[in-house]
Amino acid sequence: MAHLPKAQQERLLARVRRICLSFPETSERASHGESAFFFREKRSFLNTDVYHHGSEHLSLWIAAPLGAQGTLVRSDPEHYFVPPYVGYRGWVGATLDNDPDWDELERIVRDAYELVASKKR
Repeated sequence: MAHLPKAQQERLLARVRRICLSFPETSERASHGESAFFFREKRSFLNTDVYHHGSEHLSLWIAAPLGAQGTLVRSDPEHYFVPPYVGYRGWVGATLDNDPDWDELERIVRDAYELVASKKR
């Protein structure tokens, strides 16, 4: 798949940013050269992947509760995948450059935030 134009990438990432920063005590900073979102500036719940290391997709790597990764990847492999580096911990990858279901994606991101936030309360 060809990379999206930079302006389109920025629009998609701005939408993700609005979702993530709507949660309490959330911040954004670079992690491994990409934007990442943290609860209380320490625990990440979402990392962006802007065609990093030759990736074919503009995507998100999202913390996920036990079992969610397998369910999502099996049910919709066009939009969900096991991400490198964090997939072994149950995180799920979600592609942004192939018309994602934004309502579902927002629920998944909210679940990620709640999972990470609940571990530090």
